[in-house]
Amino acid sequence: METNDFLSQLMAVLKMFLQSITSYVSSLDFTKVADILLYNPREPLLFSSGAFLFIFLVFMAVYYCLRNKVDARLLFVTLFSYYFFYKSSGFYFLLLVIVTVSDYYIARRVARGKHPKLWLALSLLVDLGLLAYFKYTNFFAGMVAQMIGGNFQPWDIFLPVGISFYTFKTISYVVDVYRKKVLPMDSMLDYAFYVSFFPTLLAGPITRTTDFGPQIRKPLHVSREMFAQGVFFIIIGLFKKAVISDYISQNFVDRIFDNPTLFSGGEVLLGLYGYCIQIYCDFSGYSDMAIGIALLLGFKIPMNFNAPLTADSMTDFWRRWHISLSTWIRDYVYISLGGNRHGTLRMYLNQMVAMTACGLWHGASLNFVVWGVLHGALVCLHKFWSQTVMKHDRHYHPSGLRRFVSVFVTFHVLCFTWLFFRCRDFEGVWVMLRQMFTKFNPSVLPDVFAAYKYVFLLMAFALLTHWIPDRWQNCCVRILEKGGVVFSAIAITAVIFIIMQVKSSDIQPFIYFQF
Repeated sequence: METNDFLSQLMAVLKMFLQSITSYVSSLDFTKVADILLYNPREPLLFSSGAFLFIFLVFMAVYYCLRNKVDARLLFVTLFSYYFFYKSSGFYFLLLVIVTVSDYYIARRVARGKHPKLWLALSLLVDLGLLAYFKYTNFFAGMVAQMIGGNFQPWDIFLPVGISFYTFKTISYVVDVYRKKVLPMDSMLDYAFYVSFFPTLLAGPITRTTDFGPQIRKPLHVSREMFAQGVFFIIIGLFKKAVISDYISQNFVDRIFDNPTLFSGGEVLLGLYGYCIQIYCDFSGYSDMAIGIALLLGFKIPMNFNAPLTADSMTDFWRRWHISLSTWIRDYVYISLGGNRHGTLRMYLNQMVAMTACGLWHGASLNFVVWGVLHGALVCLHKFWSQTVMKHDRHYHPSGLRRFVSVFVTFHVLCFTWLFFRCRDFEGVWVMLRQMFTKFNPSVLPDVFAAYKYVFLLMAFALLTHWIPDRWQNCCVRILEKGGVVFSAIAITAVIFIIMQVKSSDIQPFIYFQF
């Protein structure tokens, strides 16, 4: 009864909003409406944009009106997801259609048991072939040209947003059907809904059919607690992205990385710290908003980040950072290569291959390959030291002073690896390191802290919140739950007001959209 009353209140608020929006849209001229609906490469539909808030509220009103009509609701969300993708990549959303249709039918062939390996190979050929063409053609062609001494001019190949994420999602589905972990979906609509689900479409988390599939046709159920959790994650995600990440990026980090020779080594180090916090707040902010939006739609998605800057080793870091990717790499690359089943040396080799693949997944550049190799080597080094030399259990974590030292060292090693992630080339990495080690000049730091005090306050706030107990988060959710729809609307409005005070005029896309 309580849930029905809550949904009724929510529907009443959404209907009032829909009526006011309808009257507002009718007063607009056609060109302004067309700007909202049509693809504009300079104005993608981002979770942190005002346009998305406007469209999403209209979407929610229709969504809840269809709450008792399962097929209509699934079709509506699927069509909206394609529209959402179209707003980010134009007609390249048709690639999503191609991958969805091909893997739906291939998975059914795999399940029938006749030549399953051939059908699986065909699925990988289609999925990885499209990914390789759009993402890696220029990279590998450039490497071949260098080897033969040619002069290669990169081809004009558009990289569709989110292709790495939905490709991994479809691969996992077909592989899981091949491994008999799941049955193929009976309905094309269900599978299209799963693949295109817009909260996770462009930058994850990478959902699995085993987790998401059983939720698709369940009756729509959004309890007060789910609604409060959804609003909380949206608020936190918005604040991370539009307040912390964008502000420190535009006002400090980008200036350092664009012209490191103009700054002292101490400023360069602070800029590197800033980038570490920026990329965390940017990406985890997207994941938080995706999880929050999914909760408002009645779907539960696993967490993608777990305070990664408190990791006490690089192994621990990958258990906390981009969890959906790290577990995907583990299950479909590392384990497929043999995992730890063929001896210690083979295990380390498999780990290195998996992490190198992880680096290449992030971008078609030698910088990303080196970044992946470094992370693979650091994970192997930690495993060797902890499990072979010190004889610790693989779940061991230090405590007390040892934990403090481990977290401190891990954070700085992590920051060093981010240089290969952020700098355009190896020369940029070398310049940053040279500034830090030869021109540190600590005497200028007091003036730097004074000039960029708001930047460093936000950085400190982001670091400190890593150590906040989970019960504080649960307390915030309970406050939103007791306050109801109106209080949640006020809380979101307050965050939007803060964003308006600090944001620039330009839209800041999410960093992981380039992957």
